[in-house]
Amino acid sequence: MMTIDPAGRSDPERPTTYIHFSGFLAHIENGFNLFAAFSILALIMLAVAQVLGRLLFNTPIPGFIDITEQAMAIFAFAGVAYCQRVGGHIRMEIVLGQLRGRTLYICEMLGVMLIAFTVALLIWGSLYHFDRSWTIGDSTMDIRLPTWPSKLVIPVALGLLFLRLLLQIYGYARLVANPARQPVEVPMIENVEDVAQHEIEEAFGEETDEEASR
Repeated sequence: MMTIDPAGRSDPERPTTYIHFSGFLAHIENGFNLFAAFSILALIMLAVAQVLGRLLFNTPIPGFIDITEQAMAIFAFAGVAYCQRVGGHIRMEIVLGQLRGRTLYICEMLGVMLIAFTVALLIWGSLYHFDRSWTIGDSTMDIRLPTWPSKLVIPVALGLLFLRLLLQIYGYARLVANPARQPVEVPMIENVEDVAQHEIEEAFGEETDEEASR
């Protein structure tokens, strides 16, 4: 499952504005994903310091559990939009893998619409919890870290995911209207050979013409 992002210069109906906005959003998603990766690295280093401090000096880091609990929101949600863009989420494709053409695109679009509706509900709920935490001054039990920053990360990250889902709905809608069009900026089912080729290109840092033009 990978995102199709071709140059598509031979397509007279190439959605330039759509591609440009998707590219702008991709930069933000990349930043969030790096933020999540660095938070994991920082937490690993903190865990090492915690173990060494307790083992060698009998001085554990104060509030280690509190810090870990707050950091979990970052690396659990900050990269979710990036993962959706590259088609990295685990999916069951037993049925979808047998579909072709307009039928496949309709099913994909309906699935993304259902996800977008669910994410919208999660945004509303997470904003409520953020507002409550901000209002009452909620904090952790040990070192009294405020909990609102970690609770704010969730609706912001989900909002970014919601924008990506809206773009993918449009991407599938244009394919539903005309299945002969080149898929642009939407995850598509690929065979083993194509997946391996994309992994090789990613490992060696090769870019498509469209990515290089952004």
